[in-house]
Amino acid sequence: MKKLFIVFCLAALVNCDKKKFFDGPEFYQDGFENYSELNELLLPDDVIISGSQITRDGNSITVDSTFSHSGNKSLKFVAVKSEADKLSKCSLFKQNMAFWEGETMQVTAWYYIAGTDSLQWLFLFDIEEQAAIGAGPGIRLALVNNQLRVEHKFNEKDILQSSGNEVVFPRDQWVEVKWQVKLSQKHEGSVKLWQNGQLIIDSQNERTLPKDILYSLQGTKGMYSSIEIGITANSYDNDATVWADDIRFEKLN
Repeated sequence: MKKLFIVFCLAALVNCDKKKFFDGPEFYQDGFENYSELNELLLPDDVIISGSQITRDGNSITVDSTFSHSGNKSLKFVAVKSEADKLSKCSLFKQNMAFWEGETMQVTAWYYIAGTDSLQWLFLFDIEEQAAIGAGPGIRLALVNNQLRVEHKFNEKDILQSSGNEVVFPRDQWVEVKWQVKLSQKHEGSVKLWQNGQLIIDSQNERTLPKDILYSLQGTKGMYSSIEIGITANSYDNDATVWADDIRFEKLN
């Protein structure tokens, strides 16, 4: 009984001080002008980008000096289509950031998706909590029927554009995607999504963080700390080529 009490007290102490223990930056932006190759972004200790995911032969990430939204460079992501036995990922992630319940975070990027081939369930942004086993379930942006939507990795319905007022995602041109999320483990959060300055999703009373319960042998700290960009999972339909530029991750309040 005494041991149980000690464990409870320690858990309470960690919970009270978790913001101190899991502190991290609340801002990052990059236009990729200062790099010539991918390895220059992947420095130790999360100085720039934390890491990459390239899960299939034929996938690649390069610093493109011939094509950009602004300046002279961008990131080019090329991914073969996903297969039933293996997702095709081609992405970069920034970890050890700190966005907590009650705060509003915003992620922005300019994307260029080449071609007009079908890319059902192409994922462009993932926001998650780092965890000892993989990553905590978060939220992500998906392209379905060539329209952006917000998908939960935990048990909540997808957040879609208003029926009858959907805005398609333009192809073969640069598109600004701005995604704003008020974080809440209850249905007290909100999600706003802009495409080229047009508000296409404005949803209130949303649960935007997983509940503080065990899942996959781990709990949640009530925060997001990892942002992933690029082709975070490709469609099963076709190969994809995507450029990204002028990314910005920030806490608004």
